[in-house]
Amino acid sequence: MKYNSKKILKYTVILSIIILSISFAWANDILVLEFDGVINPISSSYILDGLEKAEDMNAECMILVMDTPGGLMESMRDITKAFMNSNVPIVVYVNPKGARAASAGVFITMAAHVAVMTPGTNIGAAHPVQMGGIGGQQQDEEKQKEQQEVMMEKAENDAVAQIRSIADERGRNADWGEAAVRESESIVAEEALKLGVIDYIADNMDSLIALLNGVKVRLPDGEYMISTENATIVRYGMKVQQRILFTLLDPTVAYLLMMLGMLGIFLELSHPGSILPGTVGGIAILLALYAFQILPINYTGVLLIVFAIILFILEIKIPSFGILTIGGVISLGLGSFLLTSGNADFLRISLKVMFPVVMGVSAFFIFIVTSGLMTLKRKVSTGKEGLVGEIGFVLKTLNPTGKVKIHGEIWNARTSGKIKKGERIIVKEVESLMWLFVEKENRDND
Repeated sequence: MKYNSKKILKYTVILSIIILSISFAWANDILVLEFDGVINPISSSYILDGLEKAEDMNAECMILVMDTPGGLMESMRDITKAFMNSNVPIVVYVNPKGARAASAGVFITMAAHVAVMTPGTNIGAAHPVQMGGIGGQQQDEEKQKEQQEVMMEKAENDAVAQIRSIADERGRNADWGEAAVRESESIVAEEALKLGVIDYIADNMDSLIALLNGVKVRLPDGEYMISTENATIVRYGMKVQQRILFTLLDPTVAYLLMMLGMLGIFLELSHPGSILPGTVGGIAILLALYAFQILPINYTGVLLIVFAIILFILEIKIPSFGILTIGGVISLGLGSFLLTSGNADFLRISLKVMFPVVMGVSAFFIFIVTSGLMTLKRKVSTGKEGLVGEIGFVLKTLNPTGKVKIHGEIWNARTSGKIKKGERIIVKEVESLMWLFVEKENRDND
């Protein structure tokens, strides 16, 4: 019996294609996002991009592996609104051990279709924190305190209403959600499961995938059962530009950029034409301003830092013997402290960075000013003025004119009396390009 090798190869290829097509048709893709950091516009953009991708690929579900101290309320609202209207099941997984879903992270976790935590994690402390100050307003302290209390009460009531509506929609413990907002209550994973705040506890990703198989969720189009059997994990990371912008939105990084920009501009103004310091400084300042436009900051702090820059620059143009520099150092220190002083800890400039930077920048400008003052006091050592005070000896008796030798150079010189040949003289004045006025050196005064 003869076999046609070409036909066998042909049928094999066709059968392989059919099998692969069936396999892909049955395959379940699970999109996994991993986020560790503060909730801000960039992290919000990353999560929403991931959700859009999950919908485009018709994913079985999207898993957000999260560890966050919280963040900006507006960014959190964008995420929770998208979660509540998603056509793809959303799973929020607080992981790894030691991770937390605090502040804005509580809202995001409770807005998921399925909320899961790893043992050794915690959730809670969602009380709104006042962001920034009322900088620049001259108000009575009691009136200002009263206004702040009213604003905080409004923010708290708004947050309570939102978390209760999310909890009711997802069938979770709304009373605990309110306690997390009003009383900053925080609980561990096991207690969260017991109180109905989350749905499951999973030790790792594999156990989570197994738990999700057969779980029913309610989507805008109706009830849906998640199937994770033979699922394919597709990981989705931040884009390069998102990673860069996310780093810039760290308050400490933004602060360092502002300091770098300030030094660069100062060096450019003090040494015109250097180009590099001015270019680097300008870019750094613009990046810092971008970050401060988004971050909650106290504008009094910004104005104090800007005022410090102005004082440092004026020191170049108007020598004040250090007075402007001292004012700049004080303004810089106060501005740095006030810049993010009213924020939550994760939205503040690190004190471990702030103090060395303020001290370093201050030392730099003090060194510049001190060097300038020393230069002003230093005796001129070049040109004809540099000869004044120099010591030489008489080549030809001065009576009252004659010749002297100073630093190997022969000069015409005159004196008020008579100085004999070979005696030492000191230059008192340069009268012209050829004549010096000298006197006999008095060694008793040396």
